Amino acid sequence: MNILGIETSCDETSASIVKDGREVLSNVINSQIDIHEKYGGVVPEIASRNHLMNIPVVVEQALKEADLNFDDIDAIAVTNGPGLVGALLVGVSYAKALSSALNIPLIGVNHLEGHIAANYIKAKELEPPFLCLVVSGGHTHLILVKDYTDFEILGRSIDDAAGEAFDKIARVIGLGYPGGPKLEKLAREGNKEAIDFPRVYMSPGSLDFSFSGLKSAVLNFLNNNKQKGIEYEPKDVAASFQAAVLDVLTDKTLKASKDNNIDIVAIAGGVSANQALREQLENALKEENIKFYSPDFIYSTDNAAMIASQAYYNFKDNKLSDNHLDATPNLKFGLD
Repeated sequence: MNILGIETSCDETSASIVKDGREVLSNVINSQIDIHEKYGGVVPEIASRNHLMNIPVVVEQALKEADLNFDDIDAIAVTNGPGLVGALLVGVSYAKALSSALNIPLIGVNHLEGHIAANYIKAKELEPPFLCLVVSGGHTHLILVKDYTDFEILGRSIDDAAGEAFDKIARVIGLGYPGGPKLEKLAREGNKEAIDFPRVYMSPGSLDFSFSGLKSAVLNFLNNNKQKGIEYEPKDVAASFQAAVLDVLTDKTLKASKDNNIDIVAIAGGVSANQALREQLENALKEENIKFYSPDFIYSTDNAAMIASQAYYNFKDNKLSDNHLDATPNLKFGLD
């Protein structure tokens, strides 16, 4: 079954064709990073306009790279949330029109479920149940993947997501956009033990996350040093901040796997591209004989292949959409 996936939830316009949920025939991504970099972040209206221009091009290129035409496509999949409403509308509208014109099924996909499915592309043997840590700019969730379309949230961020905290700290130390990757690169040069930033674990036994206190601690450190005229090393701030985030993510994930007797753990979302996070989490899980999976870096960030992959399992469970499918910027996840 060949599914054409479309992803326009933020600033990447992507189209991909995936066979039977796991074999990527093509995956085209048009990034707008260069466009938004001068603004210090994504400008929603500009993102939407660029999606409008790019979506026919990336779809055509995806078909060409897969050596297929529209007659070979069995269903259309599209991200319908969460994300920027204008950006989502471009993808949803295009997918609905294409589905209607070709008279083939339409499958709306939750963006976060797509991130989890990115692991199926690399690890052909991976099957539910397993635990997945979803870390991105807008979300930090610990998800029990009971089945391909059955999810339970075990923990989530009650304020800033991990990726959001990365971007904010990157901005205040002058790294610009995109903040997360730039902060990770700088952190490699720094001493992660230089500054003792707090690790927030919430109430005993909680699997929820909170990064607003850590963010405030970093801002207070920077402001106090500035007021007192004390020099500091941005690379040490980056390394110490990143260590505080990674320690909490690792400890909570390990606790969730033990509490739920799950010996398979995966990671997903844009922040899962952080190499330090992957290494720390994999090493901690290995000590407990817990299998660890992570998607290829190209499928960690936003892409349409992960959307087409999840759509295959939605289709198998008869979770189809119709022409009433709408963009839902705050689309809930699983049982959320």
